[in-house]
Amino acid sequence: MRTKAREIALWILFQKDLRGKSINDLLPLTKIPSNWDEKTISLFLELTKNLEKREQEIDKILGEIIEGWSLYRLAAVDRNILRLATYELLFLPEIPANVAINEAVELGKKYGTEESGKFINGVLGRLMKKLQTKNGM
Repeated sequence: MRTKAREIALWILFQKDLRGKSINDLLPLTKIPSNWDEKTISLFLELTKNLEKREQEIDKILGEIIEGWSLYRLAAVDRNILRLATYELLFLPEIPANVAINEAVELGKKYGTEESGKFINGVLGRLMKKLQTKNGM
């Protein structure tokens, strides 16, 4: 169910990015599956509402990692998958890093181009190295 929460969060973020609407405008249009438990709903809301609040911070971090490219030159789906995973890696320590990265790579393979999974994995790998260096690991 958590995988589906990430997937639907990606759809919302993608729409926000392309339509210029806020998450609060888009959430009422979203059908939450009736079989989701409270933890899944909480993750979904975290990955939409709370990510939106930190989007500029996340974009700045990603912009530093994606050297030579503007974040806005990326495909919208890749950009939003990277935002989701970066949010998880930075602000959801209860989610293991390898889970966040693997879920992002799988979303890239499913919704992006043939190269999206590899690209997303590479960017998130660089992010993890940066975080480990920053934390003295």
